[in-house]
Amino acid sequence: MAPSSIERELYGAKTRGDWPGYLDALARSELFMPQFRAHVDAEPTQARFHPAPDGRSLAVYTRGMLPAPDPHTVYVRQSLAWFANAWDAADPPHLAVNPGSPAEAYLTTAPADRARWRAHWDAVAPAWGLAPGAVHTLRTGGPLHGPVAHGLAVGAHLAVSNGEFWNALAYHGNGYVRERERLRKAWGITTPEGWHDVLRRMLAAEIVSPVWEFALRVRRVLASDFAGPVDVEHWRHAAASTLRHSAERAAEPQLTPEGVTVAEPRPTAEVEGEIAGVQRLIGRIARYEQRFRADGLLDEGGWVRSVEGWDYGRASQMARWGLGTRYGTLADAERGVLRAGEAARETYRSWEEFSAGYALGRCLHFDEEEFGEWYTGALATHLTLTTDPAGPWRNIPWRAQADVP
Repeated sequence: MAPSSIERELYGAKTRGDWPGYLDALARSELFMPQFRAHVDAEPTQARFHPAPDGRSLAVYTRGMLPAPDPHTVYVRQSLAWFANAWDAADPPHLAVNPGSPAEAYLTTAPADRARWRAHWDAVAPAWGLAPGAVHTLRTGGPLHGPVAHGLAVGAHLAVSNGEFWNALAYHGNGYVRERERLRKAWGITTPEGWHDVLRRMLAAEIVSPVWEFALRVRRVLASDFAGPVDVEHWRHAAASTLRHSAERAAEPQLTPEGVTVAEPRPTAEVEGEIAGVQRLIGRIARYEQRFRADGLLDEGGWVRSVEGWDYGRASQMARWGLGTRYGTLADAERGVLRAGEAARETYRSWEEFSAGYALGRCLHFDEEEFGEWYTGALATHLTLTTDPAGPWRNIPWRAQADVP
């Protein structure tokens, strides 16, 4: 079985003898070239050719054919056009695509051949790599069922929107250099210690705003107490009462090992300002949920239990990003993915509930009630994952049978 649609298309063209079709498929594919990690760390902008021992070929691999990451070999991602332009007369006479596999091909590299590569690239560009917005699955080389697959599927929002295999645990992503740049730019992560710390905080839901979670927790308690829908004004009033009571209790005398301590009461204006901010937040959440229900992200009458899912979904991906950058090991990634799945199941009752929590966290952080691309992207991914019959959410139960009471 071909690992993915990429290799299946290459194999189909090869078995038909359709070499123009093979080159079309190859031009649409990302090509990964092995490198010594020490060389890349020393000169990240340089990609070196490392021919086979006989000097007759240079091996490249499509995304589904990449081996499990190891500490010493990394991969850089290039296009067929890049190889056409980088090759010169001193380089090997063949480009070996997926050597040793049923989809392998040894392409000659004369100037006329490389001109054909460029022509095929021009014909398909910019449709390069896995299309974002669709579910992409490894049919071999990635788990499809079980706890690890469930934890990977918790990260499927990001995998779908980024155009990646949702179930790639042995993760290379966009290549070592680009993955390191992603973590540096987006998270300020440049060391294994930094990656471990961010992953730990995500798995503990410490990055998502505690104010958002406080507001939703107040409503959860009300819904449990009254066993029904919670009116927005009732919700606002309860949040205000909780915050005032908390401020009063903080000012009460406390018995400590050092004796009785008395805290200064917080200024009334400070407490009332905090209350006003939370009440505005409740209004934002209510308006997002109204739009969620109109667009099918929530059922009629549905509401979001928690936004912790935004951290858990990102943690599932962060675990893999650490492997792609070699800040963590395969075992580290698996532990992180498993914990992300466990944490999501502890908080939510279905894929749909989890997805709504993830989407609300994303929107509260980025969207500012513009209902722009941050919202429309999350909505499109939710609809894709909840309706694609071959996707993980339609094939992996939210809870394993043994977990169901």
